[in-house]
Amino acid sequence: MAILEILEYPDQRLRTVAAPVTVVDDRVRAILADMFETMYKAPGIGLAATQVNIHERIITIDVSEDKSEPLVFINPEIQVLPGEEQTMQEGCLSVPGFYEDVTRIEHCLVKAIDKDGNAFEMECTGLLAVCIQHEVDHLNGKLMVDYISPLKRNRIKDKLEKKHKAEARGGKR
Repeated sequence: MAILEILEYPDQRLRTVAAPVTVVDDRVRAILADMFETMYKAPGIGLAATQVNIHERIITIDVSEDKSEPLVFINPEIQVLPGEEQTMQEGCLSVPGFYEDVTRIEHCLVKAIDKDGNAFEMECTGLLAVCIQHEVDHLNGKLMVDYISPLKRNRIKDKLEKKHKAEARGGKR
C-alpha cells in the first residue's frame, strides 16, 4: 500500500470526468487499498479516485468514528429518494483548511459495484448521503467550491495558490 498525493484546488486535473471501471481486478483492489490508506492518513471520511489523479469512477468512504466501516463504490450512480434538502458544513481533502455550507439531498439510493465486482444498492441518509454526493461530484469534475459564491471561491483559490507557491519554494505559507 502507498500514500497517494491528493490534488488540491485549483489543480485542473480535479475537473477531469472519471471513466467507468470496466473490470474489477487486482489492479483496482490495489488502488482501493492505497485510497483507504491515503484517506485515513489525511484524515478524511471520503476520497474519490479523481482526487489522487486516477480518473476512474472509484470512491472510498468511512463515516464511522473509529474507521471501522470502510465502504467501496465503483461506478456509483445516485438516485434521489423522497426527503428534504439539508445544508451541512463540508470540508474537502482537495480544498484543505476550508469548510463551507453546501445544500444537498438528505436521502438517496446508490447503485454501485463492490471491491469483488458485485453490483449492490445502498440507501443513504445523513452524513453518508452527503459524503457520497460529494465524492460523486469529484468523479464528475465538480468541487464543493462550485456550490459557493464566486467571491468566496476566488478567495479560497487565491489562498491555496499562495500556499502552493510557498510550498514550491520550500517554505510554509
